[in-house]
Amino acid sequence: MTKKSSITTKVGDKGTTFLFSGEEVPKDSPRTEAYGDIDELVSVLGIARGVSARPEIRDAILALQRELFVAGSELATAIEHVHLLKQRIDERMLAAFEAQRDEWEQRISMPSGFIIPGGTPAAAHLDHARAIARRAERKIVRLQREGLIDNRTLLVWINRVSDFLWILARYEEGTAATLK
Repeated sequence: MTKKSSITTKVGDKGTTFLFSGEEVPKDSPRTEAYGDIDELVSVLGIARGVSARPEIRDAILALQRELFVAGSELATAIEHVHLLKQRIDERMLAAFEAQRDEWEQRISMPSGFIIPGGTPAAAHLDHARAIARRAERKIVRLQREGLIDNRTLLVWINRVSDFLWILARYEEGTAATLK
């Protein structure tokens, strides 16, 4: 009988983890912090997708979740090993994402004031996801400043992600937006 693999590796028991590229790093390293935020973002987007009643929102979220795995993989790979990745956030992905964001922006009316999250449950989760994306962006800035990543397009892309999530939240809540 073949032994079933386990989620428990015990590597984390000593406070370390392995990057995709094989290096052992502390669990609180700037790199693991950044891809941990991406993981959290993917999870919160799963909640938003699960509660949204709009199929077009669910589809947009799922597509973004898939792209976030590309970003997370890149963040989990040492700079000298990025050649191992099958895909990275590149100019082509950024251009396609910006076109999608522009298309969605045409579907909403821009609010005249600040938005207080909570117009609908799905919109509130999208706003939560937007805040996580902004935190991830700050950590990616640090990685770039410290020379741990060299993909400027990744930084631009994650900045656009937070804009896109704001737009999706406004579309999701429609006229239920709470303005201040």
